[in-house]
Amino acid sequence: LHQPPGPLKKQELPPAASSKERGIHHPRAEAHAPPSHQPPPRRAAHPLTTTAMAAVMSVSAVVPPAAAVARARTLLCVPATARAPREMAAEVAAAAALGADLAELRLDRLAGFAPRRDLPALLAKPRTLPALVTYRPKWEGGEYEGDDEPRFEALQLAMELGAEYVDIELKVADKFIKFMSGKKPENCKLIVSSHNYDNTPSAEELASLLAQIQATGADIVKIATTATEIVDVSRMFQILVHCQEKQVPIIGLVMNDRGFISRVLCPKFGGYLTFGSLEKGKESAPSQPTAADLINVYNIRQIGPDTKVFGIIGNPVGHSKSPILHNEAFRSVGLNAVYVPFLVDDLAKFLSTYSSPDFAGFSSCTIPHKEAAVRCCDEVDPIARDIGAVNTIIRKPDGKLVGYNTDYVGAISAIEDGIRATQQTHSTVSPLAGRLFVVIGAGGAGKALAYGAKEKGARVVIANRTFARAQELGNLIGGPALTLTELENYHPEEGMILANTTAIGMHPNVNETPLSKQALKSYAVVFDAVYTPKETRLLREAAECGATVVSGLEMFIRQAMGQFEHFTGMPAPDSLMRDIVLRKT
Repeated sequence: LHQPPGPLKKQELPPAASSKERGIHHPRAEAHAPPSHQPPPRRAAHPLTTTAMAAVMSVSAVVPPAAAVARARTLLCVPATARAPREMAAEVAAAAALGADLAELRLDRLAGFAPRRDLPALLAKPRTLPALVTYRPKWEGGEYEGDDEPRFEALQLAMELGAEYVDIELKVADKFIKFMSGKKPENCKLIVSSHNYDNTPSAEELASLLAQIQATGADIVKIATTATEIVDVSRMFQILVHCQEKQVPIIGLVMNDRGFISRVLCPKFGGYLTFGSLEKGKESAPSQPTAADLINVYNIRQIGPDTKVFGIIGNPVGHSKSPILHNEAFRSVGLNAVYVPFLVDDLAKFLSTYSSPDFAGFSSCTIPHKEAAVRCCDEVDPIARDIGAVNTIIRKPDGKLVGYNTDYVGAISAIEDGIRATQQTHSTVSPLAGRLFVVIGAGGAGKALAYGAKEKGARVVIANRTFARAQELGNLIGGPALTLTELENYHPEEGMILANTTAIGMHPNVNETPLSKQALKSYAVVFDAVYTPKETRLLREAAECGATVVSGLEMFIRQAMGQFEHFTGMPAPDSLMRDIVLRKT
C-alpha cells in the first residue's frame, strides 16, 4: 500500500477479454439495499483476465479506489450459527435489530438439518433480513460431511424459496452449476468462494484465483485467506481496489488476528461485504469482530475511500482500549478517520508496506516496538530520542515519519497529581524531586518513566528481570541497576516511589505481580502502567499496605490525549476521552 509514483492510468492495463471471447456470461452484480430487497442494479462487471491482473499486481502502489468510481456501500453480514432452526431464526431477528444488512444461514451448523422441513421456515417471507445461504463442507472449513448431491439439492431449494444469495465453493462450482441446469432464479446471486486456512498466496496467485472464480460465471467473488503476518493483508487490499475499478463484486477477507484490519477496512477498498458475529463466541471464522463493534466502535458505515487510517501497533494488541477511545474522539470532532489494532511482528516491514498517506498515524507502539520505532522514523522529537522510545508516529503529507513520546508526560503528570491529591507537597516543586524512584522494566515505557523522573529531580533506580538491560538503562540515566530478585530485599529508605512498566499482571495473567506484598511496604507511592485489569494485583496489594496508588488508566488517558493532538492538530476532548476510558474499562 505504497504511495504511487504517479496516478495509475487505466490505459496502462491490458484490455480485459470480453465475455464473448472468454465464452462465459458474467451476470450483473446488484448492491443490496434493505428493506426493499430489490436494489437498483449495478453496471455490468468487466472480467479481469489473469494477464490483466498480473499487470495490475506488478504495480507496487495501491491506493483506495477514487471516489469517482461508482460504488455501493459495503454490506454488513451477520452469520447465524445456531444448532436449531428456531434459534437460527431468532439470531437473524437479532442481527436485524443490530442493524445488519443481511444474515448468513450456516446450514452446516444445524443439528439434524432436514432441508424440506427447515428451509421453508428459515426463508419464510416476510423476512427481517435478506439471506445468504451457506452449506459449508468440512473440507472447506465447515461441518457438513456428506456427499455433494444432497448439499446441492438443499442450496437449490434455498434459491427456489427466495434466498437472495447462495455460496458455493470454487472446487465444486462447475459441478453445482451443471447440477442447477440453468434453474438459478434471476434475483439470487451466486457467490463462488475460496478459503485458504494456511496462508495468503502471492499477488500473482491471488490474481489467478480471481480469474478462476470469475470463469465459473459467479455473480460475486469471495476469497478468504489467512495472514501469517499483517503485510499479507495488503495483497488482499490490492485485489479489492482493482476489482472495484473493474466493477467486479468481491468479498475479500483475511482471517486471524493479523488479518483483522481486512474486516474493518474493506469498505475503504471497495469490498462487497464484511462479516460481523452476533456476539462473542458466535464467530463463523477466526478473529471475526462482532457486528456491534463494527458499527459502534469502528463506525464502519462511515468508512470510505477518503477515510484516514490510524491505529495501535503492538504484539499483543487485542487487549487495547485505544480503538474505543480514539474512534469515539474522532467522531466527536467530525473527523473522517478510523483507528484499528495492528498486530505487527516486523515494524519496519509494516511501515514500508502501508506507506500511503492514508495510513496517517500510529500510536502506543507497544512492547516490543517502541524502541524499533526510533530507528524507523525519518525524524524523532528530541525528548523521544533522549528516551530512546517512540509511542506515536505521524506520517506527514510528504511521506516522512515523525516520532514522538507521549508516555513521558502522561505517566509523570499522573504520578505527580496522584501524590499531590494525597500527600502534602510544595506547590512550586515537583513532588518527585529528591525522592527515590524505582522503575521496574527497561523497555520503552521504562525509559520514558526513568527519563521523566530524572528530569523532575528524582533519584532513579532501574530494576529488570534481565540485569544487563537494567544496567544499560541505569548507565544512560546515571542510576543503579537491580534484578527483580534483588529488588525484593531493596529498601534503603522509607517513602520510595515504585513504577511498574512491564506487562507483568496484564490480562490474562492477572494473578502475577512484579513485587511481593512484603516488599511493597517500603513504598509510599505505587504506579502500574498495566490497565487491564483496572486494578492489578500490584495496585491492590500496595493499597492494602497503605501506599498511594496510581492506575495505568490515568497514564493511558493522558498519553492518548497527546496522541490525539498529534493526529488531528486539534485540542483533545479531555472530558469526553476521560469519560470513555472510565466507562469502557
